[in-house]
Amino acid sequence: MRPPITFTGNPLDRADAVRSDPARLAALWVRGGRLLQMEGLEPSLASGALVWSEVAAPEGEAVFLGLDEAGIGHFAPVPSPDQASTAPPSFNLWQALNGMDDGEIAIYGAARALVGWHARHRFCARCGAGTVLAKGGWQRDCEACGAQHFPRTDPVVIMSVEHEGRLLLGRQPRFPPHRYSALAGFIEPGESIEEAVAREIYEEAGVKVRDVRYVASQPWPFPSSLMIAAHAFADDPALTVDHSELEDARWFTREEVVEAMTARDRGEDGVAFSAPSRTAVAWHLLADWLED
Repeated sequence: MRPPITFTGNPLDRADAVRSDPARLAALWVRGGRLLQMEGLEPSLASGALVWSEVAAPEGEAVFLGLDEAGIGHFAPVPSPDQASTAPPSFNLWQALNGMDDGEIAIYGAARALVGWHARHRFCARCGAGTVLAKGGWQRDCEACGAQHFPRTDPVVIMSVEHEGRLLLGRQPRFPPHRYSALAGFIEPGESIEEAVAREIYEEAGVKVRDVRYVASQPWPFPSSLMIAAHAFADDPALTVDHSELEDARWFTREEVVEAMTARDRGEDGVAFSAPSRTAVAWHLLADWLED
């Protein structure tokens, strides 16, 4: 059975009606509201689980994450700007997440993306004045000019490309040794998902594609992306790699992908290449292609 996509399956009710009611939000703290313990953007863990504390009221800003099945409110603290790094996640963080419950990983992912946005957006983009947390943390308001600001999610396409039974994968310089993965890039203003897929593949590998189809999506809180996974077909396998984007790109046979994915299940590198981690939607793209 294929594992769930990491950072999906948040068990908390986001409770939009509660967000809009300051009195109900305040009452949640009185009724045993729980505050997620974090060190900047990193989670505090005990025996592989998130750590929560009951407080009468938070010190500083805190965002409302949602309600559990018992109606208890869950919140997360907003860190200082110097603690809101947008750097890629550390190896130690991934090691910690691998031992956590799927639902808790999803809660942490939502919390990280949300509080990180608040820490980096304390001033109004219209007039430059300071902003204040509103709607339980799902909005920031500028009292100087009246502008309202909302947490952003940046759409990113990530795609596998097929040509006559082979799969195109690429390698970025920051990847671990021998690692190849699906090509990816941000969707630009005025683009559809399909157009972004075709443009990114052509820009990075010089390959024109057709018949783009959606596969799956994954929230990616590093810092605040939505990975939109797709699959496409190429008629011409000739590659022109943009080395400002990729260190390498190449076609892999089905047998090579099977061997690499089997090795990844054992926690090992494949012979032809090292497959993506199960925590990445790229792993699901490869698994989906093999199942098809």
